[in-house]
Amino acid sequence: MTESTKQPTKQASLNPLSLKERMKVPRQHMLEQSPLERATNFTEVNLGYSEELARQEAQRCLECPKATCTTDCPVGVKVKEFVQLIVAGDFMAAAAKIREDNVLPAITGRVCPQEDHCEGGCLMGKKVQPLGIGYLERFVADYEQGHMDISNIPKAPPTGKKVAIVGSGPSGLTAAGDLIQKGHQVHVFEALHTPGGVLVYGIPEFRLPKQIIREQIDYMRAMGVEFETDVVVGRTVTIDDLMEEEGYDAVFIGTGAGLPQFMGIPGEHFNGVYSANEFLTRINLMHAYEFPKYDEPMVDFRGKNVAVIGGGNTALDAIRSALRLGAGKAFILYRRSETEMPARIEEIKHAKQEGIEFQVLAAPLEFLDDGKGWLAGARCQKMELGEPDASGRRRPVPI
Repeated sequence: MTESTKQPTKQASLNPLSLKERMKVPRQHMLEQSPLERATNFTEVNLGYSEELARQEAQRCLECPKATCTTDCPVGVKVKEFVQLIVAGDFMAAAAKIREDNVLPAITGRVCPQEDHCEGGCLMGKKVQPLGIGYLERFVADYEQGHMDISNIPKAPPTGKKVAIVGSGPSGLTAAGDLIQKGHQVHVFEALHTPGGVLVYGIPEFRLPKQIIREQIDYMRAMGVEFETDVVVGRTVTIDDLMEEEGYDAVFIGTGAGLPQFMGIPGEHFNGVYSANEFLTRINLMHAYEFPKYDEPMVDFRGKNVAVIGGGNTALDAIRSALRLGAGKAFILYRRSETEMPARIEEIKHAKQEGIEFQVLAAPLEFLDDGKGWLAGARCQKMELGEPDASGRRRPVPI
């Protein structure tokens, strides 16, 4: 066999466990606040892995020749490689490996729906619980934050190209990170007074602390990304201005979904009916999560019944926030069954532990008022599940 036809030598595994032994190790549970305690505060629920727990969880990895976890990751994070580095105890190298494909690991490790992506593709999940990839990603990102020298981040050779990013939410930050790593000059414009977009104003503090977002943005600043807030592109400056007068070679528009979607049923105009967008934005931007230090101008929920319509992550964020603001009873109304809920499994579990009541197969038909324009209740239609619709979930049908 000639030198050119030799097959590459397979790298020896650093894992001390056999494949059979790995399948017997249970998934390592992440420490978290107790339900009774966390239901009264906005402090982060999950407390993270210790180094020992992280290495124990990493040793469960089967090191599959065909890494379906990476294939199922939207940004192609090299899961097997960074997990092997955790097994070896080289946590900084593991963080660097993740950052090759994902510049926001501390954020995605907390809020990405891993069960639909990397963990959903983990072959262990066919027989036992899948590898805790999200937990491991969060661990190495937090470890890196506590041990790195932010002033010594390597920079790519400049290309001379200049790119404007409109919006500093997840897509804007991801694009900015990818572009700066290729050597382009990147300037991010944000309409609000602080960068982060929906990460800042749309996700509650107990799920994604603002400090984590600030640290990730500081890291990107150290990489060379420039941020400018209070700029409404289209009004403060136009895209033509950016391209023709300020010399940008390209503009990436990442302004987000924007307006909420209402149901179009009677009574939506009553006082006390909010969109989740407005509700969560007011809590986050007006610091209601720091009450009583900040007295946010919102309806007094203390002792009141609060219902949120929907079964996604935003619905769960909203009802768990209402509970923390003092709701006496907190309900989820969902027109399908719990099996069809698109929210993360962990968020549903946490909500139940905190005392959120789930009323499924119930679709609101109209809101009722107290005669003075304030919400007093909702009239609902009982549903049953029919054939699957375009989403693959069984369609709710009125009984």
